[in-house]
Amino acid sequence: FFHFYAGICSALKLTVPSHTIHGIEGQPLHLSVDYNFNATASEIQIIWLFERSQSNPKYLLGSVNQRVVPDLEYQHKFTLIPPNASLRINPLHLSDEGKYIVKVNVHGNGTITASQNIQVAVDVPVTKPTVHTEPSSGVVEYVGNITLKCTVDRGTRVSYQWMKNGKRLHVGPNYTFS
Repeated sequence: FFHFYAGICSALKLTVPSHTIHGIEGQPLHLSVDYNFNATASEIQIIWLFERSQSNPKYLLGSVNQRVVPDLEYQHKFTLIPPNASLRINPLHLSDEGKYIVKVNVHGNGTITASQNIQVAVDVPVTKPTVHTEPSSGVVEYVGNITLKCTVDRGTRVSYQWMKNGKRLHVGPNYTFS
């Protein structure tokens, strides 16, 4: 005749869709977090922290039984989305890039706890490129060279690719890239 104490196997499962999430500057970003547990709970606490490299974690907001306590400095920017532990960042700025830490505590017979990290990368949309030619006329005699310069005003993780008649140009006797 055995008695099993239910509290021993009361696991708390905290799930995030991905450990790295890309958002777009100026847009809202939803960090989706779900939790479930098989214990009796009198209190459920959720805490969100933000950590930029080489700086201490900052408290963003927390809740106990869905009553949210925001950091007043960020109260209009970060929102907790009940009934789960999801966080909404609105609007997203470049300075919001970093590690977001969510911690859930479930208090019943004892306290069970779990935490997860989500790395947020902020992408700035690439602006329309501009192309400058030297000489500016774009007309070159048979022996002359023409230089095409392509630039964008804004954008993260920008890469350039030159094409001619829909086909990618490669370095060769006729083309050099810098």
